[in-house]
Amino acid sequence: MKKIYMDNAGTTPMRSEVLDAMLPYFTEKFGNASTIYSYGREAKKALEDSREKVANLIGADPKEIYFTSGGTEADNWALKGIAYANMNKGKHIITSSIEHQAILHTCQDMEKQGFKITFLPVDEYGLVDVKHIISSITDETIMVSIMHANNEIGTIQPIKEIVKAIRHKSPNSVFHTDAVQTVGKIPVNVKDMDVDLLSMSSHKIYGPKGVGALYIRKGVKIAPFMTGGAQESSRRAGTENIPGIVGFGKAAELAKFEQEQQYDKLITLRNKLIKGIMETIPYTRLNGHPTLRLPHNINISFEFIEGEAMLLNLDMKGICASSGSACTSGSLDPSHVLLAIGLPHEIAHGSLRLTLGRENSEQDVDYVLEVLPCIVNKLREMSPLFAERKEQPKNV
Repeated sequence: MKKIYMDNAGTTPMRSEVLDAMLPYFTEKFGNASTIYSYGREAKKALEDSREKVANLIGADPKEIYFTSGGTEADNWALKGIAYANMNKGKHIITSSIEHQAILHTCQDMEKQGFKITFLPVDEYGLVDVKHIISSITDETIMVSIMHANNEIGTIQPIKEIVKAIRHKSPNSVFHTDAVQTVGKIPVNVKDMDVDLLSMSSHKIYGPKGVGALYIRKGVKIAPFMTGGAQESSRRAGTENIPGIVGFGKAAELAKFEQEQQYDKLITLRNKLIKGIMETIPYTRLNGHPTLRLPHNINISFEFIEGEAMLLNLDMKGICASSGSACTSGSLDPSHVLLAIGLPHEIAHGSLRLTLGRENSEQDVDYVLEVLPCIVNKLREMSPLFAERKEQPKNV
């Protein structure tokens, strides 16, 4: 049976070009970049070449790119590094209620350490109101962290507008954005957005797992995330993962080259899939903003159905999808994002996230549109609640 992978927001398959670039650094080019002999110099050059490629993808200076073990570490470092370096100025941080758990759980942990965290609400589409951010700023506010686009519903936040308003109200507040879902998918330029910190991850752009980066604007005061060595300008200790970083650099280079072409393709496939589902299956709701959303993201709720049952039935048909964030897939609780946009628990439980990638085709979309209505109908026929309303099909 053919496998159709539509969970590219969870992870992406590593490209062959990326693997080819990495392989020599596992074997003959095994040097430690901190050493001064030939092997070390070779590794150091690969490290810096990759840093430049990642910087080019987001319009940064290479010296502002600091490699991490992934997006989660980058988020943790951004929050804790700014908080610990600026405690003398205040202990208030503002974020949104729909952030990735790497932000939310870290903020909750910091609350236990005496920091005050404001979790802002969002509207029905998942957008943060700029006025809410500004009205939440106090003399104690040291940082605002708002994700660039949501990993579950795909809504893109107006980061440039948000930063401009914050600069006017509180010029000394540091702004961070989790851009794990946007880098390589839509244009991201740190200078144009005017952000101070930005998190990104390799495995979301067809690179290897276990490597990411934090952009830190020159001049931003931030505490080291790990100590014990002089790597990454003494800000992130530990021998660098050269094969992973080389892979990230290659993936970033390819993403920059192909971004516009892939964007147009994904938009077309996304729109066809959304239209097909909404027109053929009743009692459905598109989650997230209809237009201000990631080009590859589809998130739809189906009444009278459990998302997990949908996923298992799709898997039996060779379709790999998700009901939300891969990082919370082991949880039985409904998505905090869907609850935050106002969905009741029973509808939030019936959500399906399909996230497209470079390997998906129009034939894949057609197959999903052929299979999904049958699965939904079968599951609904098992629901005692559906019998009451099946004679009156409508979109919720």
